[in-house]
Amino acid sequence: MSWCESQIGIDYVFGLAPNNRLILATKSIQHRASEEYSGKLKPIVEFFETLFPPSPDLTNDAAAFVDNSVWYCSLDYQTLDSWSRNRRVVAKVEYSYEKVDTRFVVTSLPINKIPPGRLYVQKYCPRGNMENCLKEQKLGLQSDRTSTHTVQGNQLRLWFASIAYILMNALREQCLAKTELKNATVGTIRTKLLKLGAVVTVSKRRVLIAISSSCPYKEIFATVYKCLSQLPCPG
Repeated sequence: MSWCESQIGIDYVFGLAPNNRLILATKSIQHRASEEYSGKLKPIVEFFETLFPPSPDLTNDAAAFVDNSVWYCSLDYQTLDSWSRNRRVVAKVEYSYEKVDTRFVVTSLPINKIPPGRLYVQKYCPRGNMENCLKEQKLGLQSDRTSTHTVQGNQLRLWFASIAYILMNALREQCLAKTELKNATVGTIRTKLLKLGAVVTVSKRRVLIAISSSCPYKEIFATVYKCLSQLPCPG
């Protein structure tokens, strides 16, 4: 952080481990999130009480219909010995029926430039999404299989994995956007949509692929086929 602050035009957003002082500084936000969540939960519980007999699980069942309450705030914070100066810390408090989840990030971006909620969602969270993309390519497409004896061979394998990821991502965005697999990982798409058992019949005029009529994802398969067949043919 000190190095970033000594440079011109470099800002940072880093995750920060919680501690007792930070948790104590967010008590008021936790209380507000608790009150908001209780206000959303109470009418649902009262409605359920008119429909069902009294039960200790009634509140828990009602909580399934209530969104978590999420609050953000900025803190002026300095550690006891490891930081040389005060820095801006953004806290995210997510209150649910089961627990309170409090997370922190430290940043050089001032509050007049970006408010705490937008900083956490738009600046910090995409970092985690990028890590998920790298993990997806590694686990779903084995981009780390660089076990040949030459640099050129390993580079070619990495190119193939990268091209495959581009194609799979295009398939997800263009063909699966309105299906239950719109947010599926590459591994899930491969398992549920591409790794299908079929009977292949080859004749002089065509290749016929017969998929089982009991395939649970046949409607999605048909949707993908329709989308692909409507794409313009280059050249």
